[in-house]
Amino acid sequence: MGAASGRGWRDDVILEGVLEALTGIGLSASAGLNAYIPLLAVGLLGRYTKLIKLPHGWQWLSNGWVIGILVVLLAIEVVADKIPVMDHLNDVVHTVIRPTAGGLSFGAASESRTVTVSDPGSFFSHHQWVPIAAGAAIALAVHGVKATARPVINVSTLGFGAPVASTIEDVFSTAMSLVAIVLPFLIVVFVAAMVWFFVWARRRRRRRKAEKAARRAAREAPALGPPTRPAPARSAPQRDGDTLRLPADPWA
Repeated sequence: MGAASGRGWRDDVILEGVLEALTGIGLSASAGLNAYIPLLAVGLLGRYTKLIKLPHGWQWLSNGWVIGILVVLLAIEVVADKIPVMDHLNDVVHTVIRPTAGGLSFGAASESRTVTVSDPGSFFSHHQWVPIAAGAAIALAVHGVKATARPVINVSTLGFGAPVASTIEDVFSTAMSLVAIVLPFLIVVFVAAMVWFFVWARRRRRRRKAEKAARRAAREAPALGPPTRPAPARSAPQRDGDTLRLPADPWA
């Protein structure tokens, strides 16, 4: 009986850890697409619902002033990310901001009580820096995919794809943030979709580079002209007795 109860306790701890990790992964990956959506989701849900209960050290996320600042920053990024060229500058600026937001999101999730995690900190209790570092790394990786794929989309669509791609990313980030808190097991589906998109973007970029190189080679080929045939060497006339023999015409 004791052994069974011991196994049950350990199973509960492992399950809590898995849910906690999935919630953190979902929020930090969401921050890689949009730095402010997961922080705003955690703050709003912590302030106005019972879906997440922030610990004392993270209650500042649900402060009204913090939420208001996040709303303003979110509005700025939403607009900037939908304008070609400016979206690239926005990605450069957020190379530091998004990993930071990912670390904060993962850190808050690892210590928060949610509808699926009743014992926060059970998985990262002895290494409090681990979730923040993991969240920053995940957000940086997702940000790298976004920053790599966006130029390909802009070039292939002459810039018209920027607002469409940005809107899809915002919707995806919002859905992932909510799912990470309410149904963290579904985060596996979101992560798989992001991996597929990364592979597709890399293949498309390589294909476009190959096509561009082929077009450049085709443009340069006519400028060189057709290959010329070197003139054959002509031998000097030879005298055979009183007869002068001319060499045969090499072009004949």
